[in-house]
Amino acid sequence: MLIEHALSITLAVVIDRVVGDPPAWPHPVKWFGRLIAFFDKRLNHGRGQKWKGVGMLLIVMLTAFVPSLFICLAAYSIHPIVGIIVEGILISTTIAQKSLKDAAMEVYHPLQKEDLKEARLKLSYIVGRDTEHLHEPEIVRGTVETVAENTSDGVTAPMFWALLGGAPFALLYRAINTCDSMVGYKNDKYQEFGWASARMDDVANWIPSRLTGFSMLLANRPLTSERMTAWRILFRDAKKHPSPNSGWCEAAAAALLGVQLGGINTYKGIISNRALMGDALFPLESKDICKMNRILSQTVLLFLIILWIGGVVVDVAVTWF
Repeated sequence: MLIEHALSITLAVVIDRVVGDPPAWPHPVKWFGRLIAFFDKRLNHGRGQKWKGVGMLLIVMLTAFVPSLFICLAAYSIHPIVGIIVEGILISTTIAQKSLKDAAMEVYHPLQKEDLKEARLKLSYIVGRDTEHLHEPEIVRGTVETVAENTSDGVTAPMFWALLGGAPFALLYRAINTCDSMVGYKNDKYQEFGWASARMDDVANWIPSRLTGFSMLLANRPLTSERMTAWRILFRDAKKHPSPNSGWCEAAAAALLGVQLGGINTYKGIISNRALMGDALFPLESKDICKMNRILSQTVLLFLIILWIGGVVVDVAVTWF
């Protein structure tokens, strides 16, 4: 069955690279977002907010998993090729490689024209930090960090779960990740209600984030240093990030680009001082956005190859024994 999943993932990657996520098209993440917002408005108050958050997470997960499971079972019952195509289409909705790269270039193009105001606006669409007063290096840093982190969250992690459980697992992961992105904050409003979403997202991303960080270094040659130096930076800095998972991709990106990520961010005027990642061998420049997009592409290609190898090995082993 893993071979069918690998074929579906390959189809999904192709669909995403060609079509992406047209804003006008229906999309499961939009539906998840509306459902989460509905529960947030009605449950996130009063007593027992932590357990209400657990209930919300379970409902959203079941909403993602159960319908997609029945759709896939029905498609495979018609014919394996029909199942692979349907599953590939469903998995493609969980992958955001094209939209991630396009969003980064939306920041890059104004920087090329020295239009910082427009670049700040475009950056504000993809990050949660305040962008109104950022200069070019900080705009570039925000863009590179976003692409690096979402290489796992938005691309390789759903691919990983799709190999294990097909489209239902990929959509289940996307539901968890959407819950975390909307309510998984450590603030007064979501400390309790978003607790389950944040913890579940940490679990779901633990293996994919590390595999993605490793794949980044395997698929790309560091621009300024030896490969061993890049690996040293990865293991030195990955655990500095406040997230148990995001640091693996950001540290790998910093090592490959020869730049330093992290530092001071502000969120609604509140200062957050993030640990520094990487060695500042070069200043951050707009061209680093293009380089990060190339790192993303190479990483996804290698990750797909790794999934194929894993799927073939497991299927052969199961058949043999």
